[in-house]
Amino acid sequence: MIAHITGIASEPGYTVVENAPLQGRNTFRVPARAELLIDVSRPAALPGLFDLAALKNGKVLVLGAGSNVLFTRDWPGVVLALPALGIRLLQNRGDAALIRVEAGENWNDFVHWSLGHGFVGLENLALIPGTVGAAPIQNIGAYGVEVCEFIDTVEIFDRAGAKFTRLGNADCAFAYRDSLFRRTPGRYLVTAVEFLLQRARELRLDYAGVREELAAMGIATATAPLVAEAVSRLRLRKLPNPAMIGNAGSFFKNPVVKDEIAQQLRVAHPTLPLWPAASGHKKLSAAWLIEACGFKGLREGDAGVSSQHALVLVNHGHATGAQIWALAQRILQSVQSRFGIALEPEPIVI
Repeated sequence: MIAHITGIASEPGYTVVENAPLQGRNTFRVPARAELLIDVSRPAALPGLFDLAALKNGKVLVLGAGSNVLFTRDWPGVVLALPALGIRLLQNRGDAALIRVEAGENWNDFVHWSLGHGFVGLENLALIPGTVGAAPIQNIGAYGVEVCEFIDTVEIFDRAGAKFTRLGNADCAFAYRDSLFRRTPGRYLVTAVEFLLQRARELRLDYAGVREELAAMGIATATAPLVAEAVSRLRLRKLPNPAMIGNAGSFFKNPVVKDEIAQQLRVAHPTLPLWPAASGHKKLSAAWLIEACGFKGLREGDAGVSSQHALVLVNHGHATGAQIWALAQRILQSVQSRFGIALEPEPIVI
């Protein structure tokens, strides 16, 4: 039984580690530990696992690549990881295909798999860190594209009913960097995602310098793989690489406000970028707001704000999660005080 585990144990379909270090399992690389860490290699083992008291009644955190989490403390319960791998063509519909991807697959690897097999659509989402299983939770997006546009079905294990189920796109309640899964943390475990991808689709080039990057590459006629290359170059130039310095990408969402508020801000601050959002709303640049408050490049000990992009908080080496979160709160308070805008963190803060 998990309650009596000491050290490391292995069972068919999963392994369990007690008092497990998590520093290597989060891209901020901050120190933290979990009371229990369970790696599930076969999702079919989940129903039996959740009969155990530690999972049935305790605190459970589902962790993918750790690219969307900040640990400010140890986790007093179970961390559950689903590293299962696999990509499978389910249906070939001629001009499109339905593709099943297991939750543990690396997101960027899948993007390049799709491009290599002649599918179009995911190119603007190249180089986003994390796993496929994490993609629908946050409804990842970049350069004018959101992953929900391509998701047909999400396969989940529902802790409440202790059973597997499948949710269609509409049932996932996708919104800007949000979903049903994010709004009900801990209940649903994404075990696989099914994508409907097309073989031909109009490329999206009119966002945040994509056309300019293609031109700098000497590309006159863009293709999906070339757009992925342009997006990757933009990301590497603008955002610090988590392999080089601890970070979780964009730490704050771009706020969405009513048109009248956006226009009032634009009058007071003519260089503030605005983008169309839902009807009657505009999206503001969180990076601009943070930089205007003087935080870009700021360093407090080993916690800091990237000099490449004001949206990215970084760990210069030995920062704790609590130190990074304290800096994030200073930024939140400063932006609220100066602009009257409440920023919202993107990562899950533990």
